[in-house]
Amino acid sequence: MFHASKDNLITSGHKHIDAAYHNAEWLITAFASTLVFIIFVMQVYRIPTGSMAETLRGAHFRVRCGQCGFRYDHDFISQRYGMKNTANPAKKMPIGPRSSRCPSCGYSEPKPIRTHDGQYFVYKDGKSIPAYARTVFKGDQIFVLKSVYQFFNPKRWDVIVFKNPTEPRINYIKRCIGLPGEELAIIDGDIFINGHIQRKPKKVQEELWMTIYDNDYHPARPDEASFNGHSWKQPFENVETSKWRLSATDSAIFELDSDDEGIHRIQYNDQQGNDFRATYAYDDPGSFSVMPVCSDLMVQYYPTMQADSVAGAQIRKYGTAYQGWVRADGTMRVGRQVANGRFVSLKEGQCSQDEIGKLSRFRFAVVDQQLVLEFGSSRIVHDLGTDIDAAGTDREIMPQVQILGRGKVQLTHIGLYRDIYYLSSDEDKRVQRASRENSMILTDNEFFVCGDNSPFSADSRMWKEPGLANNAKSYPAGVVPKDYLVGKAFFVHWPGGYRLKEEPIRWIPFPDGMKPIYGGKD
Repeated sequence: MFHASKDNLITSGHKHIDAAYHNAEWLITAFASTLVFIIFVMQVYRIPTGSMAETLRGAHFRVRCGQCGFRYDHDFISQRYGMKNTANPAKKMPIGPRSSRCPSCGYSEPKPIRTHDGQYFVYKDGKSIPAYARTVFKGDQIFVLKSVYQFFNPKRWDVIVFKNPTEPRINYIKRCIGLPGEELAIIDGDIFINGHIQRKPKKVQEELWMTIYDNDYHPARPDEASFNGHSWKQPFENVETSKWRLSATDSAIFELDSDDEGIHRIQYNDQQGNDFRATYAYDDPGSFSVMPVCSDLMVQYYPTMQADSVAGAQIRKYGTAYQGWVRADGTMRVGRQVANGRFVSLKEGQCSQDEIGKLSRFRFAVVDQQLVLEFGSSRIVHDLGTDIDAAGTDREIMPQVQILGRGKVQLTHIGLYRDIYYLSSDEDKRVQRASRENSMILTDNEFFVCGDNSPFSADSRMWKEPGLANNAKSYPAGVVPKDYLVGKAFFVHWPGGYRLKEEPIRWIPFPDGMKPIYGGKD
């Protein structure tokens, strides 16, 4: 018979029964707490598709370029292999990336021509020598903070989970771009709200830079005609009489040793390397030739400068050449080039001599109608204006990138990157709304969302049908109503994983993919 003890605990007087009772009580409490936590606080969600790549990945291949060794991810779409859209590749299924292109050297991987045990594929090069195996990894698994949007609205750039307005039983994940009461237009890849450009927070921007060229990775067999249809050579080239020392096929270091006062330039040849189109290594390269050109670009390198030397970069956008400079005395300067090649300074700053004396990272970007110059921890930003045409109107002029120097300069870890580019109806006829001529007006409790992988994202731009609501009502096509918000994505906790030998389950996650999911404001 159970009775109350002096400690107000229910006991039977038998220690084994009491222990079992209290263990069961603890388990029930833990289960109830977990259930409440899952229902009201946090949920685990697996990314189903590549619409948010490369920020978040659906099922994908982890590819290492067979020429230069650059590592990138490539989409796995089950329907291409005659499988259901919910399928994951099983043992001995004929699965392999049909084609992919390296985002750094431009090497086009050959198609798989034979299988190798389980989920693996082996490639062969032109000499029929076995090369690299491929395997499919499931989508990133993330934590979603639920219920937060019952009390607060999403911030712009938040990554959110919501019910698909046209199929409310299905959850989608996208980036929140437009908020209630705003007029939204996508112009030349950028987001404009009420006629003003919306700049991405620094951490969000960092996630959204995409590689065009990384000089740390050079092809092993550059003479093959598999690099954008031709053989490979260094895409940076001396301009006219400039004296940078470069090798056509192997130049990990760019070096300048000049005694004159002139500026020496090397220019990126987009006909030789990857061009400036808004392509994604994650996607099928068959669509690359029709992608628009992205003119929001960034140059990065690590300079070593002797006294009186200067290192910089120039990016041309809409026909105007913008420059960023760092001098050996620590002076930082951004400006633009005007008639006769004259440089007009727009903003100056100063970095410490400690940063000059050590190997510090130089970055110069023209992005979201701003000039951004970084050297080590120092940063200066110049605003070109927020109006639609503030940065210029000659949008058809191709961008151009140069690296500049004077004196004795060595550069290592050189890279060129582009910004994310949101497609509008001007570039993609599938897009229904939110162009310059057909802007989107949001009313109360309406949100506009886009996937980071803009060419392959079914989102607010493309939904043709009105959203489904209760009582035979509907929501306007293209909006996510606040009632359909599920939560905020905030951390990738399981980004695929290693599989030990023949183990069917991958027990060890890839640590390089475990990360916070940034959004909102800085």
